[in-house]
Amino acid sequence: MRFPMLAIIGLSLLMLSLPTAEYDPLQRPVTPLPKSLELTVEDATRGRSIPVRVYLPTATTAAPVVLFSHGLGGSRDGNAFMGEHWSARGYLCVFLQHPGSDTGVWKDAPPAERMAAMRRAASVGNFALRVGDVPAVLDRLQLWQEEAGHVLAGRLDLTRIGMSGHSFGALTTQAVSGQAFSTLSCNDRRITAAIAFSPSSPRQGGDTAFAGVRLPWLLMTGTHDTSPIGDQSVASRLAVYAALPANGMAYELVLDRAEHSAFTDRALPGDSQPRNPNHHRAILAVSTAFWDAWLRGQGEARAWLDGDRPRQVLETSDRWQRK
Repeated sequence: MRFPMLAIIGLSLLMLSLPTAEYDPLQRPVTPLPKSLELTVEDATRGRSIPVRVYLPTATTAAPVVLFSHGLGGSRDGNAFMGEHWSARGYLCVFLQHPGSDTGVWKDAPPAERMAAMRRAASVGNFALRVGDVPAVLDRLQLWQEEAGHVLAGRLDLTRIGMSGHSFGALTTQAVSGQAFSTLSCNDRRITAAIAFSPSSPRQGGDTAFAGVRLPWLLMTGTHDTSPIGDQSVASRLAVYAALPANGMAYELVLDRAEHSAFTDRALPGDSQPRNPNHHRAILAVSTAFWDAWLRGQGEARAWLDGDRPRQVLETSDRWQRK
């Protein structure tokens, strides 16, 4: 059957006039995700076992990998809202649990002694252990990727690795993604991009500690993002972005009236601000666009980040900037 030329031209013009789907970092497929996996990384060199929770994407082909490091007193089970959304977007997410600064610190302690136990756990020694956990997990992921019959065999694209974390996990992220430390050399060059939720400034040398950062960094904090442990104030968290190089790859989101717990699954003892449901929506949208732009190299995600589209998911008083 032959179509008249005018009909073909009309059909072509109609197709050209149809609106194309806009990039939406909050969109998720309706296909149910596989159940998450609980695995353990055995680091024989340090005699250390590192529990991990793996959120699998639906596709079984090799996917970009996103690591997440929990805050002080947390576990691999925390921040599930991030792992579930990122995996639904096609990322294989590995949530680490750091023995010595995880839930074991406070779980069996009497309530009156829990804060003191947490303060002891926020030590330089535990920080060094956390930092060592990241390359240990990456090394094990490489072995699992190549191990015939392993549940993760062939599932990991280890040329595209995102590192992220909250609070103590943000500091861990900063350490392995380019921040300089006078007593610790820990930059892992396998990492492609990083997100720090509630970042930390060093007590000294903050102006130069971030001068060597060469990766895309996204920082998220809030106007009420303080913590009773760690001596970090709102000002010190904001100072991290100010110290980053203006290389076109530095981003900062400051959520209005967001407390430290805004970046976790639930409120924390001592919170004074009501939780804002839009905070999680904004966190997921901006973080997903960042991963899409810098791990997948998606031009539409980069345009979303670098344009005014983030304002569509933020509230008027939230602050978004890049340099």
